[in-house]
Amino acid sequence: MIVSVRELAYRYPGATESVLRDLDFEIAEGEVFGFLGPNGSGKSTTQKLLTRILRGHQGRISVFGQDLETQGVAYHERIGVCFEIPNLYEKLTARENLDFYRRFYAGPCDPPEALLAELDLPEADRRPVGHYSKGMKMRVVLARSLVNRPKLWFLDEPTSGQDPEHAVRIRDLVRARADAGSTVFLTTHDMHLADTLCDRVGFLVDGRIASVGSPRELKLAHARRTVRVELRRGENLESQSFELDEPASKAAFLELLRSERVETIHTQEPSLEDVFLEVTGRRLLG
Repeated sequence: MIVSVRELAYRYPGATESVLRDLDFEIAEGEVFGFLGPNGSGKSTTQKLLTRILRGHQGRISVFGQDLETQGVAYHERIGVCFEIPNLYEKLTARENLDFYRRFYAGPCDPPEALLAELDLPEADRRPVGHYSKGMKMRVVLARSLVNRPKLWFLDEPTSGQDPEHAVRIRDLVRARADAGSTVFLTTHDMHLADTLCDRVGFLVDGRIASVGSPRELKLAHARRTVRVELRRGENLESQSFELDEPASKAAFLELLRSERVETIHTQEPSLEDVFLEVTGRRLLG
């Protein structure tokens, strides 16, 4: 495992209650692991502990097979971090930002022009990034987080501020990096992104993990065998739902198929957000 967290707890100095309580999870090499929870659930605190912005936790964090507390500055050679809020040198160009940042690393780095092209940013643009839109700034931050070819990549709302085309481009980039062996720790409120991109997700509420699994596993575990039928009666379209595990409802469904003019039949599968609400009793943006 690239990341192993056991009985992780954290309380901010001066606080009376812990923001994290007995967290346990693992992330495998090449996995995209989504960390999902409402505001204040502890997502950012967990990410800050894993990136060593915060110290003083209880429990054990192991990364790359070593206790995180024993790892020195070389740890940052192997990780990349993309924050939700762009934090760039706004008087520098995109290329100058990347050139400056890569000087912090002793190991090999990717050329700025390749990273900018990968994120649809003009390499020859001489404008300071302060003149960029939020979406363009976020893509520069993404490019910067990849400069050192990270083995563990932390992403916080990576598609924030992006139009649909660039959101898909970023999703494909993350998937390609994971398929090439990078491990991704993703925090997001975007359930569609988590559903389509993540290999597994963890639901975090009030500092505790409520459930962990692949999006498909979680949806199947909480699915009900329900179908919705649209049928035409005269000039009108009507809709009815049937629970196929209930004998009376199933019989009514079969009778309707025999006797009515059916226009469409749809299975009623829960979304990942539906599962989150059922498991935690909370909405993601709550």
